[in-house]
Amino acid sequence: MIFRCSKNSIPDDKESISVRLLVRGKVQGVYFRFNMQQVAMKNSVVGWVRNLPEGSVEALLEGNKEDVNQVVKWSKIGPENARVDEVKMDYGQYTGKYKDFIIRYDKS
Repeated sequence: MIFRCSKNSIPDDKESISVRLLVRGKVQGVYFRFNMQQVAMKNSVVGWVRNLPEGSVEALLEGNKEDVNQVVKWSKIGPENARVDEVKMDYGQYTGKYKDFIIRYDKS
């Protein structure tokens, strides 16, 4: 498995963070998005998750640093029947604009 984080993108000790994930492997057709939504909601994380046309899953997570890290940790394993080969992480600016965690169905 490969886990990558963009250079100069590791958050400091601020409470709220935003991270975009790109998850590769056998992650479509195994209820990855539904399960991520459940894990995110359980951990009070907001944002979204969607399938990409090439077979990967993309997600944007926002919330308390510890809570977001729980969802990131789960994403490196995924649900039963998934096989996670790589997780790319890119920390960004926390926006606070999301109120819940949704499954997006757009492909772009």
